[in-house]
Amino acid sequence: MISKDVSSAAAKAHDFIDFVNDSPTPYHAVHSAVQRLKKAGFEEIKERDSWSSTLKPGGKYYLTRNASSIVAFGIGNKWKSGNPVAMIGAHTDSCCLRIKPVSKKSGAGFLQVGVETYGGGIWHTWFDRDLSIAGRVMVKDGKGNYVQKLVKVERPMVRIPTLAIHLDRDTNFNPNKETELFPIAGLVAAELNRTGEGSDIADKKISQLEKDASQKAFQPLKVLSDRHHPYIVEIIAEHAEVEVEDVVDFEIVLYDVQKGCIGGINNEFIYSARLDNLGMTYCAVEGLIESVSSPSALENESSIRLVTCFDHEEVGSTSAHGAASNLLPAVLRRLAVLPNSTGTTSNRDSMSEKSYEKVQHDVDITTAYEQTLASSFLISADMAHSVNPNYSGKYESDHRPEMNKGTVIKINANQRYATNSPGIVLIQEVARRAKPSADSMTPAGVPLQLFVVRNDSSCGSTIGPMLSAALGTRTLDLGNAQLSMHSIRETGGAYDVEHSIRLFESFFEHFSELEPKILID
Repeated sequence: MISKDVSSAAAKAHDFIDFVNDSPTPYHAVHSAVQRLKKAGFEEIKERDSWSSTLKPGGKYYLTRNASSIVAFGIGNKWKSGNPVAMIGAHTDSCCLRIKPVSKKSGAGFLQVGVETYGGGIWHTWFDRDLSIAGRVMVKDGKGNYVQKLVKVERPMVRIPTLAIHLDRDTNFNPNKETELFPIAGLVAAELNRTGEGSDIADKKISQLEKDASQKAFQPLKVLSDRHHPYIVEIIAEHAEVEVEDVVDFEIVLYDVQKGCIGGINNEFIYSARLDNLGMTYCAVEGLIESVSSPSALENESSIRLVTCFDHEEVGSTSAHGAASNLLPAVLRRLAVLPNSTGTTSNRDSMSEKSYEKVQHDVDITTAYEQTLASSFLISADMAHSVNPNYSGKYESDHRPEMNKGTVIKINANQRYATNSPGIVLIQEVARRAKPSADSMTPAGVPLQLFVVRNDSSCGSTIGPMLSAALGTRTLDLGNAQLSMHSIRETGGAYDVEHSIRLFESFFEHFSELEPKILID
């Protein structure tokens, strides 16, 4: 039974809603995470730099790749080469519609925008919604450089209209993704009126522009105003705070301008876009921050506490910044050989080689990476399915997770999820040790649930199996329960946000104590 006094849980739910509202794209999600990490005292590092003189036990750091994936970690004061890393992995991307490289379309007097489907979205939910645009823009900075700018247009700009029922009595609504999914952005006549041009004048102007372009320096690609509706390019430039001619390229998606909110008759739900998987991204980052918030949090820690949030999970993770990339292995390889506190670069200069080797406790640096992988643990955090009361027959009868009843452990015999019994033992002990909520209205410990898909139903997958296979690291799949996964508007539990944050905080705080006690291999 949910307590009526849920001020701490409500605060976390509202804070998450702020996070998801600020994050219509992976670039924005990473930017939002960075702001939170900076506020908590994390320092930025770069992959292209050397870390040997920068990273120190007791320090808190983060790095990004492609501005759409992020890794953040805190190094225990008692860390030494080859020690374990406690990891939580999530993903920053969600199913959406992305503007095509050449998007300028028109039909029947309408201005339309060409879009490409990203991921396995429930595309019919995108019809008749108030949509706008967001993403990143590459611009010239006036110094010969090209820099990234984030844009998010708050007002509704485009809409995908359904066909009236009077013209189509078919009860199965399955739109063609190539021909029936183009948003309308305006009317051709209205755009001509805005620019003060009739069709004849517009045709002459286009002809003159083409003539002028032919006399300018060679352009490998058509200019953006030829590939996209010029006014859309102008709006993007305005929000990037640059001139149109300084916009070189962009990666822009559509998003629903309706903000996430608390709902339900007792305020027990979250109604929002992108719960999958910004829900777990938020909880992972906040769990890490909470676990290192005390000045002495890392004082007796012998492990590294790490969160990694990848792009491109919804399309298979095979990219330079997806979970199938070298991002996490590369970071772990560099962390595994970091010396301990008395063996840092700053102190080594005053030590003999023999003394330094003694401080390192005879760790073989050549196998430190493999030692770290063998003793580490990864939680693959991705949202889970709640039972839907209107389709309860679609769920295995003994595995029907409910919202606000705790984080869901996901299990699959065919290894679509990476969970096994040692992982369940660990997460149960972690959940048992979780602190009470901040307002002490919730008792210590957090609840957990189990989920198995029906034998006659397909099963989704996560970054868990691919990372456990690549790293050989013990892994468990879990996530908060939600309805309408991959819809433009999803439903989650308001209290489960705090459940997961407390679970993840406990995982980081107790992993070093628990890991040696689970005697498998």
